[in-house]
Amino acid sequence: MAPPGCIDESCAVVAIAASAGGVFALLELFGSFTSGPPVPTLVVQHLSPRHRTVLDTVLQRRTRVPVTLARDGERAAAGRVYLAPPDRHLLIEPDGTLRLADTARVNRVRPAADRLFTSLAEHYGQRAWVFVLSGTGRDGAQGAQAVKDRGGTVVVQDPDTAEYPGMPEATLKAGAVDHVLPLHAIETMLRSFAHSAPAP
Repeated sequence: MAPPGCIDESCAVVAIAASAGGVFALLELFGSFTSGPPVPTLVVQHLSPRHRTVLDTVLQRRTRVPVTLARDGERAAAGRVYLAPPDRHLLIEPDGTLRLADTARVNRVRPAADRLFTSLAEHYGQRAWVFVLSGTGRDGAQGAQAVKDRGGTVVVQDPDTAEYPGMPEATLKAGAVDHVLPLHAIETMLRSFAHSAPAP
């Protein structure tokens, strides 16, 4: 397993994917943060399309980092966490503008991490860092490969520590991983980045 290292200062955006067991992972990940990373953080958590989500409220109660549901056309800001809303794919443009799409499901889900990761790969290349946490299925694996192919960095939660190891395992099998870490080490990595100098 590669050493955790540090998030490179050239990083322009962080994206996190999670599914089953992901809410608890996200709560643990952001719970100790007093400030967010000096770049936008985008999150795809698989949610039921039939219910209004309260995930933003739940996360906000546990962290001092601003957490909101992403809105189409808004410009992503450093130090903030943006959640993909239920039943909409979350994408990002080269200038940081967020886009929501109701196009076809990918891996039977919408939002899909593969769509978000692929947009990061296309527009941010080696400046993109993506994280795959607990979840079932294989969403995120193809997108992570695209990020890796463009020189970006891929981190997965150690499947042995994930409540549901399917998504981390699928990403590992795709061969697109730079670091395999337990959740607490991912938290340390992100928190160290959050405490670095803000991006200009």
